[in-house]
Amino acid sequence: MKALSPVDQLFLWLEKRQQPMHVGGLQLFSFPEGAGPKYVSELAQQMRDYCHPVAPFNQRLTRRLGQYYWTRDKQFDIDHHFRHEALPKPGRIRELLSLVSAEHSNLLDRERPMWEAHLIEGIRGRQFALYYKIHHSVMDGISAMRIASKTLSTDPSEREMAPAWAFNTKKRSRSLPSNPVDMASSMARLTASISKQAATVPGLAREVYKVTQKAKKDENYVSIFQAPDTILNNTITGSRRFAAQSFPLPRLKVIAKAYNCTINTVVLSMCGHALREYLISQHALPDEPLIAMVPMSLRQDDSTGGNQIGMILANLGTHICDPANRLRVIHDSVEEAKSRFSQMSPEEILNFTALTMAPTGLNLLTGLAPKWRAFNVVISNIPGPKEPLYWNGAQLQGVYPVSIALDRIALNITLTSYVDQMEFGLIACRRTLPSMQRLLDYLEQSIRELEIGAGIK
Repeated sequence: MKALSPVDQLFLWLEKRQQPMHVGGLQLFSFPEGAGPKYVSELAQQMRDYCHPVAPFNQRLTRRLGQYYWTRDKQFDIDHHFRHEALPKPGRIRELLSLVSAEHSNLLDRERPMWEAHLIEGIRGRQFALYYKIHHSVMDGISAMRIASKTLSTDPSEREMAPAWAFNTKKRSRSLPSNPVDMASSMARLTASISKQAATVPGLAREVYKVTQKAKKDENYVSIFQAPDTILNNTITGSRRFAAQSFPLPRLKVIAKAYNCTINTVVLSMCGHALREYLISQHALPDEPLIAMVPMSLRQDDSTGGNQIGMILANLGTHICDPANRLRVIHDSVEEAKSRFSQMSPEEILNFTALTMAPTGLNLLTGLAPKWRAFNVVISNIPGPKEPLYWNGAQLQGVYPVSIALDRIALNITLTSYVDQMEFGLIACRRTLPSMQRLLDYLEQSIRELEIGAGIK
């Protein structure tokens, strides 16, 4: 047995019927040349034959003395985890997204390994799809997407490829301390870490004071409790709506060059425009700008070692009508956050981020302070594969993240790149945000408005 870390246990504690805590992904494939009418059925049988999964797909929860552990499931049932389904006619992408919306609304069974895979046929244009979902306590979204990508190949002729649950990553997992010597060493490292964290308090206090004072003078600056009250931050139900779309990456690169900014800034500007238009359509646009929580790399060099990640609060400029001015405000907001973190130690960044996220964490766990809000929406950009990929001869046409909507954070926008596409996956509570799929139209509209503003034909 292996004990869950406190962070992994947190995702179990946070879960309730209206707040499922699993992440997922939708992969869209085209049939290989020469594939017959039974291609997907034969593929389904091949997948079902992989009935002896590898870790962590063979692990289920058990509990002893209030502590959760992972233990191997000795009664693994592949038919519970793997489903072969067909879309109702006419088999449009609309029907595919409806199916994913319904499946992503359902809780995973804690008495079994907490994952599912759905092979979906009946999609127009000789296409089929794979939808995976896995509990966040087992794997985070980035890790899940990486494993899904590793099961694919750059060789269209490769066959007999295993599905994700049977794919051996050959990566050693860190084990928890199992003897007094290991336990003592871990406690020593923890004590040293706590000492480092405590040493950051004076500098952190000064930084919080500077942030508060600057926010009073600059209306576009983002402070910790600046996020306005919006319909995005109402309570949610367990019912989800999933929307997804691909946008040409070259178009976004041209826009970024024209405005002398990053693609990530262009993406945030697109989201700011889409949210503004959506809230206007719902007669619910606040006077103050919406604030996004954006996980972002803070690396300043070409090194690859270590983690240099911060949770940035970005002003989305939803109070601004002009797209160019909105992009400028977003750019300045992001650069200000990057500059702030560049002057901080890793421990200070960790503590500052924890302080920023504290109100949201308090609300998720207790619901005691619904008006204390650091951000309105989560927008996450995950780099993806740069060359075409195949699975058993079928070419991957698109890959769309399916993330988590949280109580009082009813919308999550996650995107990833694939070859020359930017793939958006939006998940939301369908009652809290009715007709959320309109955001896709507004995203496309925002690209065109930025092109017109920059004189791009």
